[in-house]
Amino acid sequence: MRIKKNPVLRTRRPLLPPGARSRAAHLLAAAAGQGRFDLPCCTGCGRFAWPMPELCAACLSEVALKPAPTGATVISATTAEVPADSYFRERAPWRVGLVQMDCGPQAVVHLGPDCAPGDKVALSLMLDRAGQAVLFAAKKGQAMTADPQWHEMTANPRDRRVLITDARHVAALPLACALAKAGAAAILVGVPEDWKPLPTREAFAAIPGVSLLPLDVISDRSVEDLARDIGGKVEILINTADLPRPGGLGAPAAAAEARQAMEVVAFGLMRLARVFGPAMAGRGADGDKGAVAWVNVASVFGRVHAPGLAGYGAAHAAALAYGQALRADLAQGGVRLMTVLSGPTEDDWFQTFPQPKVGGSALANAIVSGLMKGLEEVVVGDLARDLLDRLAENPKAVERELAQGRF
Repeated sequence: MRIKKNPVLRTRRPLLPPGARSRAAHLLAAAAGQGRFDLPCCTGCGRFAWPMPELCAACLSEVALKPAPTGATVISATTAEVPADSYFRERAPWRVGLVQMDCGPQAVVHLGPDCAPGDKVALSLMLDRAGQAVLFAAKKGQAMTADPQWHEMTANPRDRRVLITDARHVAALPLACALAKAGAAAILVGVPEDWKPLPTREAFAAIPGVSLLPLDVISDRSVEDLARDIGGKVEILINTADLPRPGGLGAPAAAAEARQAMEVVAFGLMRLARVFGPAMAGRGADGDKGAVAWVNVASVFGRVHAPGLAGYGAAHAAALAYGQALRADLAQGGVRLMTVLSGPTEDDWFQTFPQPKVGGSALANAIVSGLMKGLEEVVVGDLARDLLDRLAENPKAVERELAQGRF
């Protein structure tokens, strides 16, 4: 049962773990944010290293990230009762350990419960509250959701109050179901144009903890009114606002539809960020009741620009740009921004697109899974993953293929 906070007590100011890292170490943050276990590996002799070196210590060759085995053995374990750093002191006791990785190097890691010297553990590359990559060790197969140290590095929706901004999105209903199953304390769902019929209204009402609220992200007044009511209570915000309108630059309604998409997708995010962002960042250190994550559900066509989705892709590209500014603002309070890049969904507006498309349940499960793992970027759908892989390999080829209508 969720215990209400004493309103007389002061809300603590956000503190972050030490965040200084080398430029090369940010490659590890990118891997951790995508849920990959990649470690520095010498391109010459093939030795793994930790932490991120500028060059291989053995042969002075260049170092690049490479998928690595996750196994390790605990050499020593320590419980810090009075850590020197203020962030860890507030959360003491904090367990750390020295491990011998199966792939070679030794490393100091954050340690899960009941890990003793000699134990075999599995390593995870995770993001701490400062957004930096760290190693976490736990026994293989051990459930970590109740561990406070693991909890600090994830955004588990259990006992959290969650706002979903658009009930009409194809993933909104499955997402509400998935959040309820994950143990969310309250699920608030915004309904744009509340005067219109909502076919899924009864289905939402049947989910425990769900409340439907009027919210139009194209209206400053609507967003501000809702923020005044619940802005100080939202701990996870999932922005599902979207307006898919396929069409190229030469379509008769191209300008009008691009303007509408920009209002919903890009400026809608800006309106939400302006009023909900500071409130969430300010509550990043509010204990178990603090804000932990903001999720932007975006289209992969914001990164991979298809001529047949000119206005829609431009709106999502703008939203991704705004998202980087929002991530910087939220990071001051230790609140994580997770970007979800989805391929074409089962929405009627994507009817003519080739299969496979992304179903609402698949998108919802990916969002909840990403929150529970503490990720910064989640890619959903085979088409989206394929497009991003091809874009990284040969951007000009992807541009030519999309110009010919080949996805």
